[in-house]
Amino acid sequence: MPANASLTINPTFASNITSDPNAATIESSINADIATIDSYIANDVTVNITFQETSSGLGGSSSFIYGASYNSYYLALQSRQNQSSYATAAVASLPNQANNPVNGNANINSVGPLFRALGGAANPPGGQPDTTISLNTSIMNLSRSGAQNSSFYDLQAVAMHEIDEALGIGGTGSSLAGGTTGPVGPLDLFRYNAPGGRSYSQGTTIAPYFSVNGGNTALVHFNQAGGGSDYSDWGNGVIPAQGAGNTPAQVQDAFGAPGTQPNLGANEMIAFDVVGYDLTSAGTALEFSAVPETGGSPALMCVGLIVAVAAYSKLH
Repeated sequence: MPANASLTINPTFASNITSDPNAATIESSINADIATIDSYIANDVTVNITFQETSSGLGGSSSFIYGASYNSYYLALQSRQNQSSYATAAVASLPNQANNPVNGNANINSVGPLFRALGGAANPPGGQPDTTISLNTSIMNLSRSGAQNSSFYDLQAVAMHEIDEALGIGGTGSSLAGGTTGPVGPLDLFRYNAPGGRSYSQGTTIAPYFSVNGGNTALVHFNQAGGGSDYSDWGNGVIPAQGAGNTPAQVQDAFGAPGTQPNLGANEMIAFDVVGYDLTSAGTALEFSAVPETGGSPALMCVGLIVAVAAYSKLH
């Protein structure tokens, strides 16, 4: 990786944003998110994202998904230089074998930017973006300055949630929505319900959590609500087995919380790190900041994901 390298996200704004009377404010808020995430991830990778408005839901993303063998992915993680203690523990929790340890499938699925960061060549078809992000700006506070509508959602938080998914955490971190027998996602490798016990079920009566040390430490609960919500978002809604969720609000929560303005935190940075991204000094500092996990009440609206399956790409 070249010195001073960093992630580069190139945004394209669809005509329904550029023609919006509030276009300048919308684009400014999205660009602020892009500047933030670019400053946290050190890989010299370019990501192309199209942003558009939608009139339904809250936010969603459509990404090209690629596949690689589990073993090539494992070896790529293992070969990373200057690994953090989180990444070292994460690799140690994974076996060096042909099939993944979650469901025994030989492959793993993820987005092109992550595979490119690890040395792969997963690119979308010519002329198409890696991801298209849709935002229902009609129910959002478009800027964090000025008067705020407490019943609206924060544009920057929703856009950042979807940008994270374009990079391979959150919804694109899991393949569980498509069934339990196919290729898994990167975050599925760190989905546990007990020390030493990986969880890969769509059941709504279990409480899986994100752990990078074999399930011994629960960093944050995963979402298990189903119903179209993303299994690798954080489970801020009610966790059936416990009657509580994660608080305070976090960017990668499965359900948006109106009136809040969450920023990227330690859990998102740890996720980026252990799936294969290198972090800048600013990203590392955030990764090692404390994020408490306590009980909370369910929030209101799902931040959904639509995935377009593309092709298979081998890591090298």
